[in-house]
Amino acid sequence: MFDNARSWPVWLASLFLLVLPAAVPVGARAADEPRPPLDFAPPEPGTYQLQRIMRAPDGQVLTVDGRRAPLSRFTGERITLLGFIYTTCIDLEGCPLAYRVFYRLRDVIQAAPEVADEVQFVTLSFDPAHDTPAVMKDYAGDLLTEERGLRWHFLTTRSVGDLLPLVEGFGQDVRYAVDRSTGRPVRRLSHVLKVFLIDRSGYVREIYTSTFLHPQTIMGDIKTLLMEGADP
Repeated sequence: MFDNARSWPVWLASLFLLVLPAAVPVGARAADEPRPPLDFAPPEPGTYQLQRIMRAPDGQVLTVDGRRAPLSRFTGERITLLGFIYTTCIDLEGCPLAYRVFYRLRDVIQAAPEVADEVQFVTLSFDPAHDTPAVMKDYAGDLLTEERGLRWHFLTTRSVGDLLPLVEGFGQDVRYAVDRSTGRPVRRLSHVLKVFLIDRSGYVREIYTSTFLHPQTIMGDIKTLLMEGADP
């Protein structure tokens, strides 16, 4: 990890010039690889509180149609589950894991009409050099055809300059691997998997790492936020 955030523009700018490996197909894999069951019983929704961790940062993003808009347009009015990814990730416990959990949770939420209209997903790339709007549109596939119920937005940014305030604001760690024999970066991005639960007022209320990134856990937290009524 990088302790000095101000050094990020240098290493990110160099990193995004690298040629990344081909993306692993995600759609079929997401449907076929459910998460193992939890080894603990999560508390019942509404029996606990989720604290306001921080206000979700805002900045300029690009939709799959190439339209520029503030991120807050996609994190307001509904409870939002947001995850950073890059489409060429091949670590099954990284970006593909987030995709699988979102995909499974989507089915659970769509089966609960009282919840579906209150929730949205955001998948945001942190590889603007490769993940153009067209690439994100292809990555999303038929998930973009949803017109009712839960919405799933696939976003990228125009440049590293637009990306940095979002990555730093969320505290999303990103790094690249180094070939120990040469000291040079290898052609692979890596990051600490984090997924953010954002309330309708724009506050991050939970941050999930891979251990707790499970549809059952997230669904309980979403229902807990809904039980709050209007966000304070």
